[in-house]
Amino acid sequence: MALTIGSKAPDFTLFNTEKKEISLKDFAGKTLVINFFPAAFTGVCTEQMCSNRDDSGFYNSLGASVVGISVDSPFTLGVFKSQNNINFDLLSDFNKKTIRDYNMFLEEFVAGMKGVAKRGVAVVDGSGTIVYTEETAAPGTQVNFAALKEALGKLR
Repeated sequence: MALTIGSKAPDFTLFNTEKKEISLKDFAGKTLVINFFPAAFTGVCTEQMCSNRDDSGFYNSLGASVVGISVDSPFTLGVFKSQNNINFDLLSDFNKKTIRDYNMFLEEFVAGMKGVAKRGVAVVDGSGTIVYTEETAAPGTQVNFAALKEALGKLR
């Protein structure tokens, strides 16, 4: 079960594709859209990240920042980001702490792989409070971008 709306967002510090530490506190005072995804280079994950890339104008118009979090290494995420022209940080939760803290840990994935991020999204407002959250029923199900955009639009 995902975090509760109105709860304090768990802090995190993760490495981006340039091996720079990125923390929740870096977004203080801003809206942050956190996209959780199971694995780089898979079809639905690529669609999820590319949809966020393609909608960057919408997020920018609201002053919202976007990040993606998976358990892939920063090196893998760097290639994925480059090949798909992703224009926001992809963060490596290789040690699986953040996905557990956000209740986005998926025990069983596919082909015997265990312990990846669920597909989902969390929106953290400028005060560090969860204002929207979604986790999909299955890793192959895409997040509801229309509901996400509607929730973000209400933050204006």
